[in-house]
Amino acid sequence: MRQSEGDLDLAVQGSGFLVLLNGDKVLYARTGQFVVDSEGYISLQGNSDYRLGVLDESGRAVALNVDARRTSAPVATTKVVFADNLSSTATTATVSDVKVYDSLGGEQTWQVTFTKDTANPNNWNVRVTNQAGAEIGTSVLKFINGQVDPATQKMTFTNSPTGAEPLSVEFDFSSGVTSFSSGTVSTLRASSVDGNGVGALTGVTLNDQGRISLAYSNSENTELGSVALADFRDPQQLNRIGDGIFENTGRNPTRLLASNSDGIGRLVSRQLEASNVDLSQQFGDLILIQRGFQASSQVISASNDMIQQLFGIRGQG
Repeated sequence: MRQSEGDLDLAVQGSGFLVLLNGDKVLYARTGQFVVDSEGYISLQGNSDYRLGVLDESGRAVALNVDARRTSAPVATTKVVFADNLSSTATTATVSDVKVYDSLGGEQTWQVTFTKDTANPNNWNVRVTNQAGAEIGTSVLKFINGQVDPATQKMTFTNSPTGAEPLSVEFDFSSGVTSFSSGTVSTLRASSVDGNGVGALTGVTLNDQGRISLAYSNSENTELGSVALADFRDPQQLNRIGDGIFENTGRNPTRLLASNSDGIGRLVSRQLEASNVDLSQQFGDLILIQRGFQASSQVISASNDMIQQLFGIRGQG
């Protein structure tokens, strides 16, 4: 095995073979460099006719198309969890960067202001505004001996974004929020906010379980099917037809399994079998390294000549 740079450079550590689909024809390979082609299929680099086989729900190898999954749908925010300390000796505190999303993926930045009730120092008036300063709602957060009063540990704020479904967001103060003396500095923060905006596909990779994984710009990830690995009882029935690709000439049925299944081996990414490494690319890289070494040697040689000349001048003086 040799390390490579492509996320979909795949190789099998074990006895299995990758499945390549070319129309009605099924072929096999031990390793390959794959890309998402112009039609959205995961295909062999340089030959989009060979598409990587992925197991469907019935265990058959099918060609996977990611075109319909190039966008990750938005999810509206429903919950904000707060953590840390709201100083009992402060009079006000602000959490200013609570980003929430509506059903269309629109983003709002809410500011949450806490103001101590002068009549009851254990109570804090909570006011939520949007980025334009418009008020979204108010409530009261109460503490008992520095701990959140269970009766007020959760509160809900609603908003009606233009064109989107009404937004209802629960503020949860039940996870470690305290109110102890810490001067005028409060560390209260929004520790987690669910929901996300629209995401664009940023990467197609193989995860540790041998499944195709899609990554999106909104930090969402989606797992698709397992890459199919073919198991041959008699590898001699395989006939090499070039470029590391084989056809099955035997009559025995081929078992299709997922990575790490029943001794078939493990599928790994960013690796290639040495026999399938592009030798022309490797030699090209080697030539570049050699030329760089030669250039560096010439610089060092020239520097040595200059130093020797300087010493010669000093000796004559």
